[in-house]
Amino acid sequence: MTSEQSVEPATSPAETQGPRHAGFAYRLGRGLITPLARTIYRPRIEGRENVPQDGPVIFASNHLSFIDSIAIPVAAPRPVHFLAKSTYFEGTGMKGWLSKTFFESIGAISVRRGAGKAALDALDVQRQLLDEGLAVALYPEGTRSTDGRLYKGRTGVAFLALQTGAPVVPVGLIGTDKVMPVGAKVPTLSERITVRFGEPLDLSPHGAATSGRARRLATDEIMAAIHALSGQELADAFNEAPAQGTIEKIKQALPHERR
Repeated sequence: MTSEQSVEPATSPAETQGPRHAGFAYRLGRGLITPLARTIYRPRIEGRENVPQDGPVIFASNHLSFIDSIAIPVAAPRPVHFLAKSTYFEGTGMKGWLSKTFFESIGAISVRRGAGKAALDALDVQRQLLDEGLAVALYPEGTRSTDGRLYKGRTGVAFLALQTGAPVVPVGLIGTDKVMPVGAKVPTLSERITVRFGEPLDLSPHGAATSGRARRLATDEIMAAIHALSGQELADAFNEAPAQGTIEKIKQALPHERR
């Protein structure tokens, strides 16, 4: 981990080069929202030199707040994409247009959430982005931590990395839950956040993506790297909502691989 870096007013060629399918909203966000957010919130950004300047890369981060998906693109030295639930893009009227434009401007891509086919479709979208040589951000915990602890990682991120060969850059976010706690409507201006980028992880020594053991070991390596960056207390459990009904309780009690 490197010492704190100041926010640079200039951008490198990698920062200004948008993805091939970027539209006006994304270019506006990259050119306007990013420097504005850096100026207002003055984030502490560490380890930017660890991020590969080109080629596919997966940012794997802890997840504390809604603004995590804004903090990572703002701090990263290259464009980053993440998946957002489709309802953010499907609203009507001025409110719907503003929501769609905002999420597009920060690199969000619409996807329907859920298990089964929806989960596979999400992986397909991320794999396509990586095949284009782009960067994607994912949260191995699956959902936000409401108590500040770091939960065990699900294996979807490792599966994607092992399948595509993309390096994984672990990210430790600190303070985003204070800037915008769960349930808050707007972020506060009185707090600063820290974004730490770790050294890229080559997960290929763990084995093939088809191996459950390889996926689990690779996921554990990712989570250990995130923990080293974030310093959070470890929960030693998966972050999942309480089971509803007898069948769901039985499913959670049985050993299975969390994707």
